[in-house]
Order: sequence, then structure tokens, then C-alpha cells
Amino acid sequence: MLRVGNKLLSKGINGFSMVELLEIDGSMGEGGGQVLRTAVALSALLKKPIRVFNIRAKRSNPGLRPQHLAAVKAVANITGARVEGLEVGSRQIFFNPGEIKSFDIELDVGTAGSISLVLQAMMPVLAFSPKEVKMILKGGTDNPKAPPIDYVKEVLLKNLSRTGYSADLKVERRGFYPRGGGIVRFESKPVEFLRPFNMTDFPSLKSVKIFVYSSKLPKHVAERIAGSAMSHIRSRLGIEPVVEYEIMSGSERNAPLDPGCGILIIGVLENGFAFASSALGEKGKPSEKVGSEAASEFIRQVEHKAPADKNLADQLVVYAALADGVSSLRTHELTLHTLTTIRLVELFLPVKFEVEGGIGSPGGYRVVGIGFKR
Repeated sequence: MLRVGNKLLSKGINGFSMVELLEIDGSMGEGGGQVLRTAVALSALLKKPIRVFNIRAKRSNPGLRPQHLAAVKAVANITGARVEGLEVGSRQIFFNPGEIKSFDIELDVGTAGSISLVLQAMMPVLAFSPKEVKMILKGGTDNPKAPPIDYVKEVLLKNLSRTGYSADLKVERRGFYPRGGGIVRFESKPVEFLRPFNMTDFPSLKSVKIFVYSSKLPKHVAERIAGSAMSHIRSRLGIEPVVEYEIMSGSERNAPLDPGCGILIIGVLENGFAFASSALGEKGKPSEKVGSEAASEFIRQVEHKAPADKNLADQLVVYAALADGVSSLRTHELTLHTLTTIRLVELFLPVKFEVEGGIGSPGGYRVVGIGFKR
């Protein structure tokens, strides 16, 4: 890549020209990998070259880690982007996007790096691809620093379907820490434009499901997790949830490489919107605590009558800004992640979010999207 100051030599349909680089400070806001993933997604979608510096500057091990490399490489591969600085430990990258050209993709995130977070970077781009995209992703499906893969399927994709964007995934094998090895099939059908959404009302709950999964652990571990969550929800909310188990002994063909367990509690409202809470098992952590952690978070969402959980509030920011019209949302907890994403999106797009509430408190946002079209 030829750079002169903050300009980059770029090739377009009319030949070569110098285009201005958008400078992104990776230490902004929460200063983690989310800044990089969102910046790369918007760069690829809007075809704006970027320089991201101070990558993960606020983390104890700053710079790119393998899972961040995987996310950037994935977006680069499908868009034919030219990238500099893609190596572990790098604190700066240059990303010059091209046209979407790959529609059948296989990607290995490596070890237990989160597949959910890689999808977070890819999905805004895939939503406006020229045609349907099919992917096989390998890596971690259940990571303590990311929403579990079932959350993507049961909550994020379900809610995004209301915007017109249709995607689906199938977990063929879970991937727990440390080796990962999970396998996920993902299919995405593009849209011409995204419809706006209004997630401010909290009608009655249509259903509550407790989903508990475990592998290579005694059966009673999953049962105790579910029992604890059910007891808390029943006593605080007066609701009798449906319980679903996925228990593997480890001898199954698609059993995870490492032992692990987790819980996802999904609430579906009468208007069709879904929200959830989750928790992962850890060595030395009582099963009852795993269940109570997820249940307490779920109960807090219901008691605040907030239709969007904190992860959803964060992940819908990009789609709200791109949608054709006014989108609004309320959440039980406004996070620094969400505010960072809002600030970043406003650097890329001519939008201004109206934000209510402070970090750690109930709040929400409203924005007039730009009506981006494929």
C-alpha cells in the first residue's frame, strides 16, 4: 500500500486515486477488540480505508491476539481488502477494502477464540453482499469474554430478522477453552436495505426457556445449574420456565474436545423480540452459582422491563445506524461497550445518537439511520 501522510493510493473503476484514511484510535472508550472489529466491518461495508492505532491499548496484553487476527482476515478475505500490520502483538493496522468476492468461506479462528465475535465483524458486511454467503467457522463457541454462540442464534439473529436480514447458524460441535475446535455453519441472505426497529416496549413474556449444555461432566452438573436458575426465576418472577438440556458424555462423534458447561436463559416477548442472559461453568465454580448468575441477570432485565439485554444493545448499534428510518431501544444496562460503539459509528456515518442513561444504569438510544442500500 502506498501512503502519503493520511492518504492512501486506492484503485477504483476510474483508475488510481489518493483517498483519505479515516484514523481510528483503538484506545477510545472501552479500548478493546470491539473497536477493531466494528471499525473493520464499517470500513469494508462503506469502502473507507482506515488506520487503527493503539489497538487494545487498555488491555493487559495490548495489540492483536489470534482471535482479532482471525476477524480482520475474515473480513479482508471476503472483500479482497489489502491489509498491513496483521500479526500477533501489532498495535496498528491499515485496512483498504475492496469488493465482496467470496461467498463460500471456511475459517479457523484458532484455539478457543470466539466464533461469535468473528461473526460480529462479518455480519454487517454479509448483510449487504451481492448474494448469499455460506461459511464454516472453527474455534470457540463458548467463551467467557463473549456471548455464547447460542445467543447469536436465539437472540441476535432472531431480532435482526425483524429488520429484513435473514441468517441462520447450526452448531455442529461446541468448542470450549482451551482447545476450542468448535464447528459452526453459518448462512446469510443479503438485503437491499434494513428496516428500522423499535425495542422500547416491554409487553408480557410469551415464553422463558432455560437451555443448559454440558460435555464430559457428570449429568448432575447440568441438572444443578438448571435447578438453581429455575428456583430463582420461579421465586422472583412467578414464572415456570421450560428447561432444555444438551448433555454429552464425550463419546459422541460431535463431542467437544474439552469438558465444559453453560446456561442460556431466553425470554421471548409477546411482540416477538427476544433477550437473554448467560453464564459459563468454570473449574471450582459451583453449579448452583452458574445457574444463579444467569438467573439474576435475567430477573434484572424483566424487573426493569427492558426489551434489550446489554449485549443486544451493543450489537444492534451498527444496524440501527444503517437502517432506513428511526430505530430506538431500551436496555436494563447501558455499557461502555455500547457507548464506545456509538461513538465509533458516528465517526463513520452522518448520524447522531440520542442516548439516555449512564454507564451501568438502565438507558437506551434513538437514531435516524442513513438508509444504506446494497
